[in-house]
Amino acid sequence: MRGSNLVKFFSIIIIIGILTWITAFGSILGFDVPGAAKDMRPGIDIQGGVDARLYAVTSDNSTPSQQDLEAAKNIIEKRLDAKNIYDRVITIEVSKGYLLVQIPHKKGQTFDPQKSIEELGKMSLLTFQEVDTNKKDSNGNYAKTDKVVIQGTDVDKASTEISSKDGSYYVALKLKADGSKKFSEATGRLVGKPIAIFMDDQFISAPIVETQISGGEASISVGGTAGSKEQQAEAKNLEEVINSGSLPFKLVAKQVNNISPTLGSNALNVSLYAFAVAFILICLFMIIYYRLPGLIATIALLLHTVLELLALSLAQITITLPGIAGLILTIGMAVDANVIIFERIKDELRNGKTLRMAIDLGFKRAFSAILDGNVTTLISALVLWKFGSGPIQSFAYTLGIGVVLSFITAVTASRIMLKAISDLDIAKHHWLYGISMRGGKANG
Repeated sequence: MRGSNLVKFFSIIIIIGILTWITAFGSILGFDVPGAAKDMRPGIDIQGGVDARLYAVTSDNSTPSQQDLEAAKNIIEKRLDAKNIYDRVITIEVSKGYLLVQIPHKKGQTFDPQKSIEELGKMSLLTFQEVDTNKKDSNGNYAKTDKVVIQGTDVDKASTEISSKDGSYYVALKLKADGSKKFSEATGRLVGKPIAIFMDDQFISAPIVETQISGGEASISVGGTAGSKEQQAEAKNLEEVINSGSLPFKLVAKQVNNISPTLGSNALNVSLYAFAVAFILICLFMIIYYRLPGLIATIALLLHTVLELLALSLAQITITLPGIAGLILTIGMAVDANVIIFERIKDELRNGKTLRMAIDLGFKRAFSAILDGNVTTLISALVLWKFGSGPIQSFAYTLGIGVVLSFITAVTASRIMLKAISDLDIAKHHWLYGISMRGGKANG
């Protein structure tokens, strides 16, 4: 039993070492591994970003309505959400017909605002059109007729699916109510004929109508060998084109400029310095006051910090200064759980329990208090995530992830390491657990 616990202890130490190396350098044994802290995307307040006016281009050159601009704003926000870019500002100017978009630069693109704005995806108008089968361009593609069946705004969602019959990939469409009616009428007239998909003037695809489609759901077959990677890639590309083309009109980016950091690298350096100082002081306090359990808590705290940095890096969450504040806050919360546990252990030792029983009872009786505290904080983080925006969501994400990780490391990693190390004879002295003792040694 002693050997098994020690194996668990040193396994956790090795895992922490590997994860720390990956977080610091992004590679191990010569292989690049995602998760390095240096790859995290700083927010506008730290690194700066791009400022662009997206002007609406309608078919009749009219100024779009506020409702249409709001719809475009919602679509752009969803695209940014999908990329975990929460530090953004999007406002609409109805009288001039444009959206003002501010987003942080992508890592490595500090001085290229045009590439940063391209992350919003294609800002084109998607249409499904009737075509003249006798009219094709030099590439064999159908020419536009402007006989629009439905637009991208009529599509609720497109997704890549796989057929249960032959394993081939296809794109499933879910249409909105108005789009469903228009599509049903058109497919009833065009059985055996193509309906072409265009992104502005660019031809995308021309699936053949096999039967009238009603009920708001349709499927688009793609070419290639059934079930092949090439067919899957083509279906996925068509899905992304349809989903990204659901704007009510084409948007053209004009007046694209760099934004200087609102607070800058100095504020980042101060925040990181505060984080390092707080981490060191907390570790010193825990070791001095709780001794051996404090050392275990310090190791668990390092694991918590590394795991949270990995989670932020892998998810590519935009890191803002409020987000860093959330990270620092979770360090304190992680220690708080350990304090509750260690105080319980000390109480049990004072009541004459053996060391093994005191550790078991300490974790057991502290569990409910730790769970209650973490759940209430997690609820607050979820509310901030749901109703907040920009830097508030960055703070909510780091806080929420930190709360979950602090709970896991406190009640799992700390317990495994403390029980393992307590098997050693030298670790059975009550003094090592922060209390005075008579007789010099406790029964294990």
